Amino acid sequence: MARYILRRTLISLPVLLAISVITFFFFFLSGHPIAVYASNPSVTAEDLIRLEKTYGFDRPLYVQYLFWLRNIVTGDWGQSFLTHQDVFAMIMERLPNTLILMVTAFVFTLIVSITLALYTATHQYSISDYLVTAFSFFGYSMPSFWFGLMLIIIFAVKFKEFGWPSLPAAGMFPIRGEPSFFELVRHLILPVTVLSLASMARYTRYLRSSVLEVLNQDYIRTARAKGLATRVVVWKHALKNAVIPLLTLIMLDIPFLFSGALITEQVFAWPGMGRMYWEHAVWVDYPVLMGILVLISVLVVVCNLLADISYAFVDPRIKLQN
Repeated sequence: MARYILRRTLISLPVLLAISVITFFFFFLSGHPIAVYASNPSVTAEDLIRLEKTYGFDRPLYVQYLFWLRNIVTGDWGQSFLTHQDVFAMIMERLPNTLILMVTAFVFTLIVSITLALYTATHQYSISDYLVTAFSFFGYSMPSFWFGLMLIIIFAVKFKEFGWPSLPAAGMFPIRGEPSFFELVRHLILPVTVLSLASMARYTRYLRSSVLEVLNQDYIRTARAKGLATRVVVWKHALKNAVIPLLTLIMLDIPFLFSGALITEQVFAWPGMGRMYWEHAVWVDYPVLMGILVLISVLVVVCNLLADISYAFVDPRIKLQN
């Protein structure tokens, strides 16, 4: 196991290097980082030249990349063009808020998806099965930004107008009053619902199909023939094998939840990394954008590795080759 993990980790290094090269050069193809200052009438041509020298943009592009890569590896992620703060410190300040949103959405998605998938798989072609299928199509096709705005209008605006208990539409805590766990939960309800909807629909459909396939296997028939209760057969025998194909999808979805947070955090003014990325993308704040993309790239590679390793723990028949 240790040799396998070491080998996969070593293989991941050139993958991360290739991602960094592509990301870096594509950023410069999209526009010069200093170009955002050119439209400012108070910034002269001499100021632009001085900024280029200060940030090293007057050097050849490959030299800039090598310096940037060295700084990223050594922990110097540069300073924001907009706020002049340390990029790594800015990301670490926003990361806990995003993790609170991501972890809550992920746990909620898994609980609801597994419950619905197992119920519909054991009640195939029932009314509840058709209802869950309709919900899955709705959740998978619903644009997150539109759905988020509709939830705000209904549960934050209209409910308040009718005098009903309403939900907060923005932020992590109320502007007035002391932050509390109860207020955090209230502020989480709407963004977690939006962020979980598409993944919940996808996991439910995927796991339902996988469970139905497993329930038709011979060892499941044997377990039923032994007189085991349906609950034991489904939860102990069927689910463990049905969830294996879903692991890859789940692990790959973890880093891409940050991409979904880009829109969700902006709609609900959640003070996380997604909103920070949006704010700094408007100003082409190159160090901040590159720092966040590097973090997401590392998450993608790590989650792929964790998916491969988790197979062996879920299914003893799978052996990781050294």
